[in-house]
Amino acid sequence: MIGGPAFGEAFRNKDQTTEAILETVMTADLSASVKASRVRVPRTRGAMSGLLLLLLGAWAALVPFIGPYFNLAFTPAPNTAWHWTAARGWLEVLPGAAAFLGGLLLLVSASRLTTSLGGWLGVASGAWLIVGPPLTGVLNLNLGTPDPASSEGVRALEELLFFYGIGAAILFVAAVAIGRLSVHSVRDVRAAERRAEAELAAEAEQRRLVEEQVARENERRAAAERNAPVAPNTPGAGTSGYPDGQPVGVGRHENLPPDENPGAGSNYASNYSAGGAHTAPPTAQYPPATDAPPPPRAP
Repeated sequence: MIGGPAFGEAFRNKDQTTEAILETVMTADLSASVKASRVRVPRTRGAMSGLLLLLLGAWAALVPFIGPYFNLAFTPAPNTAWHWTAARGWLEVLPGAAAFLGGLLLLVSASRLTTSLGGWLGVASGAWLIVGPPLTGVLNLNLGTPDPASSEGVRALEELLFFYGIGAAILFVAAVAIGRLSVHSVRDVRAAERRAEAELAAEAEQRRLVEEQVARENERRAAAERNAPVAPNTPGAGTSGYPDGQPVGVGRHENLPPDENPGAGSNYASNYSAGGAHTAPPTAQYPPATDAPPPPRAP
C-alpha cells in the first residue's frame, strides 16, 4: 500500500538530500569567490591613497630643485634652481620617486599583492625622508642647511616641506592604504564574483565565435564538394579501365576466345542484351584444328 509514515519519511529524506546538495554547491561557489577576492581588490580601494602618494612623492623629489622659485631652499646654492648634489639625490629624489611609484601601483593595479607593494614603498619612502637627514654624517653626505638669510619661521617651514612634514604625510597615507588593503570585506567577494562572471562570459563568447567559424568552413567545404565536376572513366562511373569502354562486371576472362572462356557467352548475353544493336562476341583468332600433316617445305 502506497502512503503511510514510510512514504512521508522517504520524501523528507529526499528533500534533505537535495538541500544538502544545494548547500554544498553554494558553499563551493562562495569558497571560490572568497579565494579569488584574496588576490583581487577593487581598483577604487587604493585610488585615493595612490593619487595622494603621487602628489606627495612628486613634491618630495622636485622641491629641492624648484624651491628657490618660492624662496625655499637649502644650502649650498640656496638661490639656484635645479642644482644637483649627491645628498639631494639620495635623501630627497630617491624617496620621492619611490613614493611616486608606490602611488602609481595603488592607483592602477587591482592585485592585492601589487597594491600592498605600493603601500609599503610609500611607507619606506616616508620613513627615509624622516630619518635620512640625521644620518648625513654617517653616510658622508652634505645635505646643507636652510637658507641662513631666511627667518626662523621660514627655516622651520623649509625643514617640514623638504623632509619631516612631507615624510610624515607620505608615511600616514601609505599606512592608511595598507590598512584598507588588509581588510577582506564582502565588497571584495562581490567584486571577485563579477570579475569571474565577466571572464566566463568572455570565454563563452570566444567559444561561440570559434564554433561559428568552424561551421561556416565546413559548409563551404561541403558546397565545394557538391559542385565539383566528376572526372570521366573514374572508378564507379560505369567503366573500369577498359580501353574500349566495356561495362564493369563482364568477367575476368571476357577477352579470351569463346572456346577458352566457358562463361563468355553468358557474360556477353547478359551485358549485350536487348536495348539496341550490339556487336557480336569476338570469335576465335586461332587456326582450325586438323589432323593433316604439315605441307612439305619447298626445296
